[in-house]
Amino acid sequence: MRYDDSPPQPETAPAPGADRRRFARRSALAVAAAVIAPTTLAGWVLVQVGTGAGADDARPPRIAAPAATGTGTPAAPPATASPGADPSTGAPASGAPAPSPGATSPLAGKTVVIDPGHNTGNFDHSREINQQVDIGTARKECDTTGTTTRAGYREADFTLDVSRRLRTLLEGRGLKVVFTHEADRAWGPCITERARIGNEANADAVVSVHADGVSEGSRGYHVILPAKVKGGAADTAAIVGPSRTLGERIAANFARTTGSGPANYLGGGTGLVVRDDLGGLNLSTRPKVFVECGNMRDSKDAALLTSPQWRQKAAQGIADGIVGFLGG
Repeated sequence: MRYDDSPPQPETAPAPGADRRRFARRSALAVAAAVIAPTTLAGWVLVQVGTGAGADDARPPRIAAPAATGTGTPAAPPATASPGADPSTGAPASGAPAPSPGATSPLAGKTVVIDPGHNTGNFDHSREINQQVDIGTARKECDTTGTTTRAGYREADFTLDVSRRLRTLLEGRGLKVVFTHEADRAWGPCITERARIGNEANADAVVSVHADGVSEGSRGYHVILPAKVKGGAADTAAIVGPSRTLGERIAANFARTTGSGPANYLGGGTGLVVRDDLGGLNLSTRPKVFVECGNMRDSKDAALLTSPQWRQKAAQGIADGIVGFLGG
């Protein structure tokens, strides 16, 4: 096959010795090719390995000059989308499973105890819940009924619902979650037992979920922190600091997620309150707080507390605060 458009030249007989000279030149060329070919092939293989070309990409490599970045350094290679990601954005594709935390996750092996405040059965067991228990610095009733909205929605129903939503969120982050109860008992448990469950679980964080019951017009959330107390079985010195950090993380995330403001009737607008009269805090040896999500006796707060969508936001805010506290 011809590669030019010049007219054919007449054939002439080769000069004496021409065949010998051509043979010598061909032998030299063959030797050169034998030397060059392996080197070229090795270079091509290295380029293929460096660019990730596979067996299905049989085209010879084309090496382009790095794009200028204006800094005198080659441009960084484009990011590669992770498996299950949208190749155009690198974001998780719709329906792709969320990555599960690995063994190196800061949340790995950590335990959270969730304490749903009160129990719906307490209303029918006043004698049992009124028995006095020792909280270290005083004696108090074993438990209380909790409050209700004016329409009769009970705090105990609210706290259990938010706690279950919270558990789902935390377990989704790889945390172990322990409940103090799940309305699977007739009443209680007593505040002393609630504290003991968190201690025995060696919990990294304990959160007691509640809602307040004060006058109309009193609105907003607040987080109760343990005071420094010592007496009898109560000694909170070791948990005051970390409990405050936990409470601050929860308060900030709760406000952001729910849109609620800090309580307008206590805490000086900080959303944080310190108390020394709660057995669940006094007897805890693990970082612990109470979260009062709103006021059930205020009509505007009650509208939020009775909304499943808002309760999901409340659970998300508490979960984000816990995860932040634990370093996730």
